[in-house]
Parts: sequence; structure tokens; C-alpha cells
Amino acid sequence: MRNPAEAPTLRRVLGLVLTAALALTLTACSGQATTTTTAPVATTDVILASTTSTQDSGLFDVLIPAFEKDNPTYKVKVVAVGSGAALTLGQKKDADVLLVHSPAAEVTFVAAGYGTDRKPVMYNDFLLVGPTGDSAKVKDTTSVVAAFVKIAKAKATFVTRADNSGTYTKELSIWASGTISPTSTVDPWYLSTGAAMGVSLGIANEKQGYILVDRATWLTNKDKNPGLAVMVEGDKKLFNPYHVILIPGARNLAGAKAFEDWIVGPAGQKVIGEFGVAKYGQQIFVPNAGATS
Repeated sequence: MRNPAEAPTLRRVLGLVLTAALALTLTACSGQATTTTTAPVATTDVILASTTSTQDSGLFDVLIPAFEKDNPTYKVKVVAVGSGAALTLGQKKDADVLLVHSPAAEVTFVAAGYGTDRKPVMYNDFLLVGPTGDSAKVKDTTSVVAAFVKIAKAKATFVTRADNSGTYTKELSIWASGTISPTSTVDPWYLSTGAAMGVSLGIANEKQGYILVDRATWLTNKDKNPGLAVMVEGDKKLFNPYHVILIPGARNLAGAKAFEDWIVGPAGQKVIGEFGVAKYGQQIFVPNAGATS
């Protein structure tokens, strides 16, 4: 027979056990609540082949994060090469989408079925820059063709990228307009780099030569090249438009289309229009989505 005196003691023990169990349960539940995290968003890569000028200018440093913030399911991987090389990547389907600035080559590319949905995105212009001493006496010449002719006649050093880029294509068209065809193997004053825009600009500074450069690369690199100054600008021949092109059969066509829609839409155009203004007091690229190609 149980001793009546043991009952209160047993009840106290059971109470303590239940209290401890309840505390452990609450602690466990609390711990689960504080450690629960949202599963990361699954992403797929979008391969963007573009120009060294857009890369070297720093535009992608702000443009790509803005796109990825608005489109968290995609991560953009940029391949920065000359426009000609970017078109080749598209032709081989090694890129999902292109952002390039070689209009004639782009039209041919799309007509051949390698690209589709070509749309204007932005524009800026090319500049003829050269040594501050201006040995060819071209500064403030209103015609860039006339300036090129003067450079050739003076046999002043001219630095060319010679890399099938949009800049090189534009340079060749200017020489052709002046009925001049310089080659680095025949003309010692015509120096070929085969390098990107920023590197070529540095070589022109070192060699005290003239060079054709896009405004974006010039503005973001001119402090590194104090021996150079703008010689010719404003000629309509120096217009420099950029287009986005989709690649049929791309590995990530959905991501490519998302990028195209965003960059020609209000959000992308706003980023482009604001880029560099606070630092340089002017638009480095002018957004022009919806313009006639």
C-alpha cells in the first residue's frame, strides 16, 4: 500500500518533468523558426557576346547587376570581344544574345539567318584623338575623312586595332572614303595592334599616334593617356549605333529574350541613359530603343 505522504512528492516530480519537457519543445520550435531560410532561386546562365568598348567603359558593371536584380532567375556571363568576333560566336551558337556596333555586318548576319529580332539599344560616337602636338595638323578639322587624308600625307603615326571590330570596320570605311588603303606591312606609320580598344588607346598614347576611339572608352580612359587629346568630333560619319540581336536555337533563348526585352525597356534604357553622367557631365551612351534600325 502506497504511503500517502509520497503523493505530493510524486506530483511535484511529475510537474517538474512536464515543465522541462514543455520548455524543450518550445526551445526546439523556436530554434526551427529562426533557422528556416528561403531556398535560393535557381538560375540559368545567359551568354552575352558584346564589344570591348561596352566592357572597357564600365557599362556592364552597372547594367548586368541591374538586369539580374530584375530577373533573378538569370545570370549573365559577358564575353567581351570585337563585334566581328561576337558575330562569329553567335554564328556558332556559342552565345545566346549579342550587343554589337557594326551595322553593315549585323544586317548581313541577320539576313543569313544567324540572328533575329535585331533592335536598336543605344548610340554614341567615334572620336579621332591624337598627340597633343598634333603633328599632322588635323585638330578641329570638320571632316574626319579630310583629317585621315592629312595623317596619311604627313605619314604621322596612326594606331589601328586591325581586329575586325566595329571600330576597325568604321576606320576602314573612313580610309576608303578618302581613297586610301594603308597597310601595316607597307606603311611603317600605320601600326597594327590586334588588341582591344583600351589597350590600343594606351599604345597610341605611348607611340604618340592618332587613333579612332569610341567616346565611351575615351572618357573612361583619357586620364590614363595624358599625351592624347580629341582632334575631330561631330562628323556624322562618326555615328556609332549599338543593336541587340537574338540567336535562333541558342542554348538559353528564354534568357536571351528576357535580356533583350529588359535592355530595350524602361529599366534598361534608364540605366544606360544615366551611366557616367554624374562623373563625366555627359551621357556616355544615349538610349534609343524604338529608333529606326
